[in-house]
Amino acid sequence: MIRTVRLGVNVDHVATIRNARGGALPDPVRAARAAITAGADSITAHLREDRRHIRDADIEALRALSSPLNFEMAATPEMIALAVRLVPHACCLVPERREERTTEGGLNVIGQKESLRPAIAALKEAGIRVSLFVEPSLAVLEAAADLGAPVVELHTGTWCDALAAGDSAKAAAEFERIAAAAHGGEKLGLEIHAGHGLDYASAEEVSRLPEIAELNIGHFLIGEAVFVGLGNTIARMRKAMDTGRAAAGAAA
Repeated sequence: MIRTVRLGVNVDHVATIRNARGGALPDPVRAARAAITAGADSITAHLREDRRHIRDADIEALRALSSPLNFEMAATPEMIALAVRLVPHACCLVPERREERTTEGGLNVIGQKESLRPAIAALKEAGIRVSLFVEPSLAVLEAAADLGAPVVELHTGTWCDALAAGDSAKAAAEFERIAAAAHGGEKLGLEIHAGHGLDYASAEEVSRLPEIAELNIGHFLIGEAVFVGLGNTIARMRKAMDTGRAAAGAAA
């Protein structure tokens, strides 16, 4: 039986719009409820050190919703303590630099193994599913498995950037890296997620990989929602993912 790919909707940039003017609107929690109603399987939110979009109160309110919260965070003592207190469904550990506009790549899992190990252990002990946002590299996935992280989210941004630039050779090479990492990671016993830069077409294509269990998508969905509404955007994304997965099943 072919598994349906789960869709996690990132509401960070609803908070970005809110914070551009101050005040309480638009409300990322309202966006999360609308996303769930439209077919999202979970909600993702990244609480950054500088609180540039999502705020502590948003995380508290999102955690109170009945649908799973995927709490994106840096592996800092502050964030670990907050996660252990709130116990979201999942925590995705991501790299974070104050000067970056958005997350620019995967965690340096190999170079930071000894600092990541206690963070992962603390989250798992609290009953939180831990994922690591990583580059599509088998060596990195082997390090993730050694650290005891049950889930990895493959960084698809480089592939999506190559697609957007019309660089077909680079895009093909990057997709092969993603496919090889997904296959190798599943053999290591990891659950494989993917995200960053995905749109309808790229989400459909990556959903063709049978190992992919979940996609986490934010910026594109919120941008499209300005024109057609969040419900319509999520419905179309859901259809694209299902089409890709059906094609994988037909090819199997």
